[in-house]
Parts: sequence; structure tokens; C-alpha cells
Amino acid sequence: MQVVAIVVSLAITAVAVVLAVRAVRSMVAVIRLGRPEVGRDDRRGERWRGLVAETLGHTRMLQWRRVGVLHWFVMIGFITLSSLVATAYGQLFVPTFALPVIGHWIVFEWWADIFSWLTLIGIVGLIAIRQRNHPRTLGRRSRFFGSTFWQAYFVEAVILGVVLCGLVLRGLEYAHGTGTRWDFPLTWFLGVPFTGLSTVTLDNLVFAVAMIKIIISMTWVIVIARHITMGVAWHRFSAWVNIWFKRDPGTTALGRLDPIMVDGAPLDFEQLEDLDEDVALGVGKVEDFTWKGLLDFSSCTECGRCQSQCPAWATGKPLSPKLLITGLRDHAYAKAPYLLAAEEARGSLPEATVAEASRPLIGTAELFGVIDPDVLWSCTSCGACVQQCPVDIEHVDHIMDMRRHQVLLESDFPSELNGLYKGLENKGNPWNMAPSKRMDWAKELPFEVKQVGVDVEDLTEVEWLFWVGCAGAYEDRAKKTTQAVAELLHTAEVDFAVLGKGETCTGDPARRSGNEFVFAGLATENAETLRDAKATKVVATCAHCFNTLKNEYAQFGVELEVVHHTQLLNRLVKEGRLTPVAPSAAEDSVTKKITYHDPCFLGRHNQVYSPPRELLAVIPNTTFEEMPRNNERSFCCGAGGGRMWMEENIGERINVNRTKEAVATGADQIAVGCPFCRVMLSDGLTAEQHAGHARDEVEVLDVAQLLLASVKRGETPA
Repeated sequence: MQVVAIVVSLAITAVAVVLAVRAVRSMVAVIRLGRPEVGRDDRRGERWRGLVAETLGHTRMLQWRRVGVLHWFVMIGFITLSSLVATAYGQLFVPTFALPVIGHWIVFEWWADIFSWLTLIGIVGLIAIRQRNHPRTLGRRSRFFGSTFWQAYFVEAVILGVVLCGLVLRGLEYAHGTGTRWDFPLTWFLGVPFTGLSTVTLDNLVFAVAMIKIIISMTWVIVIARHITMGVAWHRFSAWVNIWFKRDPGTTALGRLDPIMVDGAPLDFEQLEDLDEDVALGVGKVEDFTWKGLLDFSSCTECGRCQSQCPAWATGKPLSPKLLITGLRDHAYAKAPYLLAAEEARGSLPEATVAEASRPLIGTAELFGVIDPDVLWSCTSCGACVQQCPVDIEHVDHIMDMRRHQVLLESDFPSELNGLYKGLENKGNPWNMAPSKRMDWAKELPFEVKQVGVDVEDLTEVEWLFWVGCAGAYEDRAKKTTQAVAELLHTAEVDFAVLGKGETCTGDPARRSGNEFVFAGLATENAETLRDAKATKVVATCAHCFNTLKNEYAQFGVELEVVHHTQLLNRLVKEGRLTPVAPSAAEDSVTKKITYHDPCFLGRHNQVYSPPRELLAVIPNTTFEEMPRNNERSFCCGAGGGRMWMEENIGERINVNRTKEAVATGADQIAVGCPFCRVMLSDGLTAEQHAGHARDEVEVLDVAQLLLASVKRGETPA
């Protein structure tokens, strides 16, 4: 038996090692096809700390606590079981073999026992969760919809087989007399049935089980080596690298978008005509992605967390972040042989490979496209996919890069965006309104609002620049928020000024719909205005303006302290400069229920969750009710990524889906912190009220309006 075990084990190991080396070389070759990218290995201390936190600490996985705990058991067990597989090789030659130095160390013995059982619990639990959430019963609602099930089943079976073999071997070791019950605290009883057997029989059992364990392990290696797109297995190795090279160590790839890079520097649109014709502006072919993008695709585990949180997928649209990434992965690896082959050798490649190389990256099924245009343009850039991904795939960045190519080079984008771009280029706002009307919102206020260049020379004369934003200046509902914030700042005696006609759109709708050219023009103009005005501290009501000014204007040489209006107002309440007052007996003192919708670009993109809730908590005669999807898992209103100006022709409207959730809380008032959210939820509420699904008295209001109503009660004479 020993000879057979040795020959079989070493033979399959040799095959596995050869194939694994080839697989790794192939994977590295594919990843290296991507464009170079700078800034992925800076701040190394932060990167190492982030890697340890996310992997060993499982900080991202534990967002789903039960799954995270079970997966942690399996991950630590995988590392532990690898050492026990090494022990199995020694047991082929010496049945009582133990690893040098640590093999009989009591700490290692206990660790091996504990994690053998925890791994078993973990993998059985994960198998059960996969079956309970199977698409055969949940359909599209399953996060595993579209995942490659045979691969998942194979990996689960391998882990289950290896851990069971390991437990049997631990029992046989005890039966062999290599230690006491103290050395095998959780597995000694497995050896009891074998204690009466002869030494020869025990030896042969050890040889057989060790061989089976090695065969299972090496079969796993052979299978994944033959399927290098098998992310459910390969992520055990690639995830560590992908997390280390993430865009921003210690956080997610949200907030800012980076500019288009050419030769390691941001693209200067004034030099556009001097660029080579083959320079990639965005991503038009899979090889236009950076090497980190290709590493992202290679690391996808197909767990479907991104899919489960995506507002587009949840409302019946074709965009699944998971299927987008796996589609790009499969295309990259199928096209790679063509790209890696010498030009003269490409004609001898298989017909399927040549056909793959000719596929357009963006195109309908009729055009044999890799990504359908409806998939590309369904994204709201809410960031839920990025926030949920346990291996730090940067979905939003990749989608925006593909949009950039479609807009800048192909001029192929939804027709509704023509009006958006026209308004931004000609009038400096997406509503195509006259710049002369930017201060109309202030006409109804009982005090004068200071303007830079009119009432003050520059912003050194005041404390804050109030960035009104296009919606706050032109959209009727958003104007009320602007007026409320201005009144509250005036009441709190905060010295502030606005730019008036000197303010134009920050460019967010252009950038996130792919028009980097228009964004750069607007941002350059605003940056010059902000420098001339000597701006340092900015308060903004629009979550999109807030994000762009805070995270992206540094790319144009402007460093600002930017706060959201809920942050500043919350500070003023805590300082006693604003005091909410309860209704008097003569007033309507009925307690109202409030729910709050987290704007994506305030919450997920910038981690501002508490200030709006703290403000709502101090408003008298109200109760607060969270929606089921809140904070990090909040559901998008549907306006981001330029979607505010695009029609939803597929599936349920995202804003209606979110409004239904808000109405279901029984709230009288739906509080928001962004004018885009207010427009979308107001429209959704109107639709629900017309359908008879919501009470007529329910209303959508900004947090500032709710606060102002309670503060103004204190100004009424007794």
C-alpha cells in the first residue's frame, strides 16, 4: 500500500505542479497586457495594514456577519489545512511523521484540531447558504444568479473532502500513540475505533487516507490550473495582491474619479491634437484597461454581493456588476492568446480565438459585443458594488472608463445626454438656464445674501463659501433647501457668501456620464474662480457638488475644506447657535414620523451617515424610523451617473422602488440630504400617491427644511 500511495501521490503532484506553474505564468501574462498605472504601490505601510485588516480581520466580509464568520473559518482553515497536507506527504514515508519543530508543539496540535472542526462547520454552513439562496428558487433575487455553479460545487467538495481526510488522519495519529488526549483535544475520539488494530493495518490506513487527501488537493490544483478564470478558486491567491494594490489603501475606490491618464500624467485636453491616434481615451478594448483592471477581473469570486446590492439589477435592468466583471474577465482571457501571439502567427490561431479578438467591447448581441450598451448606461455610480466587494474590485472606475471611450471617441451615448451636455457647455448648468438667474432663489429671503465681487471682494472677508449648486439655484424644490440653509446660517450668525453668477456646474454629471472633456472645462473654470475668490472653506447642499469639490478639484490645483450642509448645521446645533423648539399647545403638536434616505455620494462615497440622523433626532415631536436598506446598504434614488437626465425604459423605476420602501415605514416625512434625491423621491412619491399607494400628506423634505421649521418656532412671540 505504501508504494502505491507514494507513486500515485508523487505522480499527481508532479502533474499538478507543472500545470500550476504554467497557469500562473499565463495569468501573469494576461494581466501584464493591461496598460501601466502609477500610484499603486505608494503608502506601503497603509497598504500592509489594510491588507491585514481586510484578510485576517475580514473587515469587508463581516459586513454580512454570518457569512463572514463562516468564511473566516474556511480561510484560516485553508491555511491550516495546507500545513496538514504537507504532513500528509511525510506520512507517505513515515506513518507517524510530524512537521519539524512545530509538529508536536501543543499550540499547533490544538490549532489543528480546532480549525479542522471550524473549517468543517464553515464549509457546511456556506454550502447550506448557497443552496438556500439558489437561483432555482429565488431567480434574479439570488446573488448567485449567473455564477458558475459547477466551479463552486467543486471547490466546496474539495474543502469538505480535505477536512474530512484531515480529521480521520488526526484520529489515526492518536490511535498510533503519537500523543495523548491532551494533544488531540477534539479529535482523539475519532481514533478510538482504530485503537485495537495492528500497527501494519494502522500504517496502511494512514498511507491510504494521506494518498486520498493528496489526490483531492492536487486534483483541485490541476482543475484550477486548467481553468485560470476560475475566480472562486484563484481568489485565494489573487485577492491578497488585489487588495494590496487597491486604489486607496484603507478604504474603498469611491469618492473621486481619477482623470484620464496618458503616459503616466493626466490628460491635458489642450494637447489633444498632439496625441498619437492609438492613445486610449478611456477603454475601448479590453487591453485598454490597466493591469490593475485585469487583476480585478481575475480576482472576482462570483459571490454576487455586488449584484445583490445593485439598484439597476434589483429593478430588472440588465446590469449586474458581477456579470459585467466576469464577462470582461472571460473576454480578456479568451482574447489574450491573440494579443500575445506574434502578428505573423495570429493566422494559425484557433478560429474561436480570432473571432474573440474581433469582438467590440461595447455592442449589442447582434454585433457580438462583450458588454451591451444597456448594461453600460444602467449604472448610477452609487458605489454599492464597490462597497460590498470583499476583494476590492473597482467596478465603478471600469464602467466610467468605458463610458469615456464611448463619449469621447465613439460619440455613442444615450440621446438624452445631448441636452445635458448642451446646457453644461453653453449655460454652465444641466438645466440650460440663464446664468443671470442663478441668484433668483435669494430674492424671497428677508435678508441680503452676500456675493463675491458684489458685496465682498473675496472670501477672506467671510467664514464660509456657500456653494449653491445648479439644482439649488434653478430647480424649484431644491431652491427651498437652498433658502432653508441660508436662513439657518443667517440665524446662527454664520458669515457666508456665494459666488452668484460666478458659479457654474461642478461637472459631476458630465464626468460620470463619460464626458471628461466637458467636466475638465467646467472644473478648470471653477478652479480659477475659487482661486481668485480665495476660497478655503466650502459648504454644499448637493451631495454630488460636495463630492466633486472635496475629492476631485485637487486634481485642478484647488485644496478646499468642504463640508455638507448637514455636517455644518449639526455642528451649529451642538454649539447652541441653532435651537430646535417644540410646537406650542396652540400649534399642531401631533408627533410625526420621519425616515431618512442616504444619498449615495454623501454616504457610501464619503462616509457621512451620522450628522443628518443626529439633526433629525433633535427635532421635537418627531420619531425616527430607518428604512430596511440604510447607511452602507442604502438603496440609490436612481439619479447618479448622469441617470438624472436619462429615461428608465427597462424594468421598474429605481426611484419608485426606493419610494415604496420609504412609504412602507409609515413615515409622514421622507428626509433627504441631496437635491437629486429630493427630485427623484418626490417624483416617486407623486407616482405612488396617484396610484393610491401612499397617503397624500406624506412629503419629501430636505433635512435643512425640517430643522428650519423647528428653529423658526422659537422666533414666534409667545
